[in-house]
Amino acid sequence: MPDINSKALKVTRTAAPKKMLPLKDLVFGHTFSDHMLIVEWSAKTGWEAPEIKPYGKLSLDPSSTVFHYAVECFEGMKAYKDKDGNIRMFRPDMNMNRLHRSCERLSLPSFNKGEFLESIKELLRLDSSWIPGERGYSLYIRPTAIATQESLGVGTSNKAMLFVICSPVGPYYKTGFNPVSLFATEHYVRAWPGGTGDAKLGSNYAPGIRPQLEVAKDGFQQNLWLFGPDQQITEVGTMNFFCFWKTPEGKRQLITPALDGTILPGVTRDSILTLTREWNEFEVVEGKLTMHELAKAIAEGRVLEVFGAGTAAIVSPVKHIHWRGQDLKIPLDPNDTTQLAGPLTRRLADTIMGIQYGEIPHPWSVKI
Repeated sequence: MPDINSKALKVTRTAAPKKMLPLKDLVFGHTFSDHMLIVEWSAKTGWEAPEIKPYGKLSLDPSSTVFHYAVECFEGMKAYKDKDGNIRMFRPDMNMNRLHRSCERLSLPSFNKGEFLESIKELLRLDSSWIPGERGYSLYIRPTAIATQESLGVGTSNKAMLFVICSPVGPYYKTGFNPVSLFATEHYVRAWPGGTGDAKLGSNYAPGIRPQLEVAKDGFQQNLWLFGPDQQITEVGTMNFFCFWKTPEGKRQLITPALDGTILPGVTRDSILTLTREWNEFEVVEGKLTMHELAKAIAEGRVLEVFGAGTAAIVSPVKHIHWRGQDLKIPLDPNDTTQLAGPLTRRLADTIMGIQYGEIPHPWSVKI
């Protein structure tokens, strides 16, 4: 069966180019570039030639599997422009690997990751004017896979589609860091062993909307997702969780939940672990951390920083966690009360952003 072949890419340019909003008016995910990429698949003919066409509506049968059984997965990645105007991507191979694993989890068809990525690069070249040139701004890229079989019934889909849309976005924090308050929820569970927590499926995100709305009424920005009778910390909102603390033995340690099948293997997560291990300034651990252990460490003054990590924000500092009636205050920077993020959080943000924009030479920054 034919696989994706970027050399067979068809391009239809828009006859009506849109005007991009001023950077100050950009709202995440509300504005889209002129073109999109689509690749269709069927069990009979394999992957068709990739096609770049003007951004527009998809035409799908109402019986399409994606509408009824949520057979859908996606990625979140970005393109940047460096000071010389070159287009750069940040570790796109990791996004392709994760998308491929998510498709496998849903029994969606396999695809050539390298060829799909080359097709995405062509889309970026065509829509390069939509990639903002200012530091802190980027073009958010949303590859998506859906099952398009035209019939009801749970089973492997005989038709599928990969598509990619792009949206220019501004900095997650327009005026600097804005630390968040969390509600440690025991009523709702994000993921569980044997489930799909380690795949980037739309069906993992939709159930989190109601818990988010409920805690927002009380002034919390996100849920801190817990699991099991021992209250294991898993993720924070839609981000990976990190705690920088002193262990009971007095060692400085950065800890994040291990990839046990319930945790999404984030690209930013992996980047933070790799960088901090290279710095070799403190212990870096992937392991179990319970809410009881965290609360005890906060009470004893051993917690140095807590933050979430993900593509949108890179790192998001946490200032407060509400758990079982307790309001647990998290330090930001005890040496500088004007700072809204701790020294490690700021250093990680600066380093990763420097790599993304080509200011720090690194193989993770892929020039197109």
